[in-house]
Amino acid sequence: MPDQSPIRHDAEPRRLTLGTMTTAAALAILIAAAWFWSNILMLAFGAVLIAIALRAGAQGLHRHLGLNIKLGVLTVVLAFVAVVALVVMLAGQPVADQFGQLVQGLPKSWDRVREWASGNPIASVIREQVEASDQMEQGASKLAGNIPDIMGKLTGMLNMMLGGLSSVLLMIMVAIFVALDAPTYRRGAIRLVPPAHRPRARHILAELGDQLGRWMAGQALDMAIVAVLAGVGLWLLGVPLALLLALIAGITNIVPIIGPVFSGGIAALFALSQGFDSALYVALLFTAIQMFEGNILMPLIQSYAVHLPPALTIIAIMAFGALFGFAGVILAAPLLIVTMLLVRRIYVEGMLGDTGSDED
Repeated sequence: MPDQSPIRHDAEPRRLTLGTMTTAAALAILIAAAWFWSNILMLAFGAVLIAIALRAGAQGLHRHLGLNIKLGVLTVVLAFVAVVALVVMLAGQPVADQFGQLVQGLPKSWDRVREWASGNPIASVIREQVEASDQMEQGASKLAGNIPDIMGKLTGMLNMMLGGLSSVLLMIMVAIFVALDAPTYRRGAIRLVPPAHRPRARHILAELGDQLGRWMAGQALDMAIVAVLAGVGLWLLGVPLALLLALIAGITNIVPIIGPVFSGGIAALFALSQGFDSALYVALLFTAIQMFEGNILMPLIQSYAVHLPPALTIIAIMAFGALFGFAGVILAAPLLIVTMLLVRRIYVEGMLGDTGSDED
């Protein structure tokens, strides 16, 4: 007799749950915020990074000296301000002297450029065409008429710089307040998650803080070593403003790929006051430093800190730069760390259920 039992289906259609709808709503809000309030988001993210660094320093003082965390945060801030003031006091006058020497050497650099142009066939043709043009006087009068527009643009640039400075100061203030009372802000972020998922959210937040802290520690060490190598090399080559250029090399190294090219180009331009050979030596110096940093130094640091795949780093620079502008380029690496961790913990492990690691 044939079996008359009803057919059972192993898989039932998934239903929308409150957690799924909450997650979708949260993602929609995050996307809208990223689109409409990108500047505020970048300031907030930068403040969180600074707060993590301040909190890490305060915890170190707490472990070794037994200092209260809040008092440790204030101590770290005061120590940083004191170091910056000391650097300005010690290096301000030498940098000013070197800058004065550079200004005095500009006519000599211009003469060398003219000598190179006179011996270069392409440059000679361009110079002859410019000198033979009968519209030079008209161009000069047109330029004089555009002086008010030029001054207006300069004023706009000055206002933009002042606005950027005020944003940085505001970001530092927010970072200090967050570092002073980090548990309160952490608990507030956890309460936005459904209760059933709060333990995992708490674990993910702790892992994010750990990875960002290790990345910043490794990046600070990398920037310091690059600055020292650049400073010693530029000093041996006799390049003007060696100290200032070394600081620029260290600071801009926080932006992968773009930063070293930018700092190396600036150093080569300043080296033109010593001749084209000096500029070539500076370019070779920065190339050697970046080869050492990319092939030896950074792999050693990433063995302790966070490994960022180069291809994903380049994509992150382009993507976050297009979304958030220049701030996105500067913060591309830590944003990539956050993205990689959230994708792995929430999507790969949480939704796909894949908790293993592929070695292919």
